[in-house]
Amino acid sequence: MLDQLRPALIITYREVRDQFRDWRIIAPIIILTLVFPGLMNYTAGEAMKFVRQYGASLVGERFIPFLLMIVGFFPITVSLVIALESFAGESERRSIEPLLSSPLEDWQLYLGKLLASLIPPVVGAYLGIAAYLAGVYANVHWTVDPVFLLQIILLTTVQALVMVSGAVVVSTQTTSVRAANLLSSFIVIPMALLIQGEAIVMFWANFSVLWWIIFGEAIVAALLIRAGIAHFNREDLLGREIDTINLRHSLRVFVSSFVGGAHSLSEWLAEVRHTLRRLVIPIVVMSALLVAGLLIGMDIARQIGDFSQVLNLNSLQQLDNGLVSGLRGMGLISLAESGYIIFHNLRVVAIATALGIFSFGVIGVLILMLPTALFGFFAQLATAANISPLQFLLAFAFPHGLFEFPAIILSGAIILRLGATLVTRTPGQSIGEAFVRAFADWMRIFLALIIPLFIVAALVETFITPYTVTLILGH
Repeated sequence: MLDQLRPALIITYREVRDQFRDWRIIAPIIILTLVFPGLMNYTAGEAMKFVRQYGASLVGERFIPFLLMIVGFFPITVSLVIALESFAGESERRSIEPLLSSPLEDWQLYLGKLLASLIPPVVGAYLGIAAYLAGVYANVHWTVDPVFLLQIILLTTVQALVMVSGAVVVSTQTTSVRAANLLSSFIVIPMALLIQGEAIVMFWANFSVLWWIIFGEAIVAALLIRAGIAHFNREDLLGREIDTINLRHSLRVFVSSFVGGAHSLSEWLAEVRHTLRRLVIPIVVMSALLVAGLLIGMDIARQIGDFSQVLNLNSLQQLDNGLVSGLRGMGLISLAESGYIIFHNLRVVAIATALGIFSFGVIGVLILMLPTALFGFFAQLATAANISPLQFLLAFAFPHGLFEFPAIILSGAIILRLGATLVTRTPGQSIGEAFVRAFADWMRIFLALIIPLFIVAALVETFITPYTVTLILGH
């Protein structure tokens, strides 16, 4: 394995050496890396002085870890241009042709360039963190917890890996630096939104959540690296002159894949069965993830403990009795309510699919895990009202869940299929053509199975579930 990695490491060494020799590259990184922590130190000091005037020192103490995270993130965004230049820039200047003609394998060439693009931003981030910690200690005598420092270092590393690996993928799939810079917004903007979520965790001070964020970003980084290696091809890089959009060809590919050679509805339904056979593994994975979501929700409820105190009720039985009485008085609800439920479920699937495409299926699957997590959460809390979790699930989830959960499983499976298409190379097909064919499968499953299942589930949830609740819990 080491012998296979050695050529990639040689490329990394050569690239990094050239980067650190060019003062136009290294000077901005060092200056900005050292100036920005100084600015953050000044901001932290002024924030501490301001909040102490009002006896809110805790707010200032929560602000300091947030700035530490920002200091680690800043050099990565500044150095992102190195990753964008790795292939697109050299291809545009034709300086990469000697390297592409070398006897190296494609994955060795790609990995060497990736590591070379990763080292400068990571080094800059570490220097910024060290400078910030030294300055904030001298300014306000704040010391960092070792575990939290490890989390920040790991978080900074995986964020750099996600952004750089994403930028290198963009660089290999574009023909100009201009196009690569524009496409990089699809990397910077999601990461900026993620930083906002991490900021909430910082002010919340539940730093254990950071481990889950680090784990999730590590998965996305691994998928990005896998996608880059799978779709990198030196012949395509040398032969591609300009990127064009052939909508007519894409539409023909989509229609042919969606119809699948069927000439009647029965033949088309047979194509649906063939698609389901290809989704066996994603269906099994998604089913296991939904069970995991149920268990996670129950575990969170156990950590909360006595929920009746949170609600300021003498007993959750009062809540149970009020719920049952309300359901008994509902009678038949209008079809408009069913229509809203159908619209809500389809909207969630659409959002999960869109976000899943940009995250190789990860975020989409997490969104679809929320319903089972919520059911697990409330099922565990119901034990405080002497209702077993199984009894709760039978009452509230079983009737319409017979149709809704298969629809969720199919939605998650086809989203995983879309994500897998982006990280694997289909022989004889470009990444765009393979994705269009996978999207045709998504549309086929969506129209033939997911929509009908959600329609039936909404009708059952509206007209039958309330009666099962009163039947099982109305004691």
